[in-house]
Amino acid sequence: MKLTSRNVALAAIFAALYYVLSLITPYIPAIAVPEIKISLEALIASIFGLILGPYLGSLTAFIGAIVAWSLPPGNMSPYGLPFLLSPPINALVTGLIFYRKWKGSFLIFSLLVIAFVFTPPVQPITENFYIAIAVLFDKIIALLLILPCVKFTKKLSAGQGSLFYFLLTFIGNQSDNMWGSFIFATPPVYEGIFGMSVDTVRFLFLASPFAYPAIRLIQAFIATLIAVPLMKTLEGTPWLWQRETILSALNGKKQQQSLA
Repeated sequence: MKLTSRNVALAAIFAALYYVLSLITPYIPAIAVPEIKISLEALIASIFGLILGPYLGSLTAFIGAIVAWSLPPGNMSPYGLPFLLSPPINALVTGLIFYRKWKGSFLIFSLLVIAFVFTPPVQPITENFYIAIAVLFDKIIALLLILPCVKFTKKLSAGQGSLFYFLLTFIGNQSDNMWGSFIFATPPVYEGIFGMSVDTVRFLFLASPFAYPAIRLIQAFIATLIAVPLMKTLEGTPWLWQRETILSALNGKKQQQSLA
């Protein structure tokens, strides 16, 4: 699909919306690391991927995140800099699945999981395997959920499609979290920016492994409340990135079966 003036206008509006949401939505400080703020408005990046597609959606999320980081109440804190790619990755992964390029999303998510295993807090893996388990168990679940989202779209999208959008936005928000975990586990970030030792980082990863999955579930629930009526309204219109989505392909098969 070519970049149109409609796409550019939507991207500008959504980037501005991201910033507006940063002004009115609360944030959750990371456990034992108040410098890291989990921004609830980042969940809107999933919607960007659904409407604008994986590429323009991720670019829009990146612009929105930079604006929110730069302008008040943001203060261009170095603590938030490493995590600016989290919302774009959410939009990219969500958009790739929705627009029938799920193998790309599976690859990106998988590479982030594998990369985390080779970071200093996890190495050597024979001694610190429990760090990997604590951090990755929910991400691996989200990664594997890509497969049923693709293979069982018909069942998951029954009715209003709430379950389908819930799983899809949960996967997107978990890919956001996966980037955050990976980049925080790299020495330039935990040593260079936060001034922490590798042992401190290991402790932080073990502090509350179930809190962050709960936050992602809440984000997915809110994103689903937005996505269901919005995508129903936009279905079949030129406002979506492409007409061919994982859901429209399913409808096409239904029509072919009825004609046969």
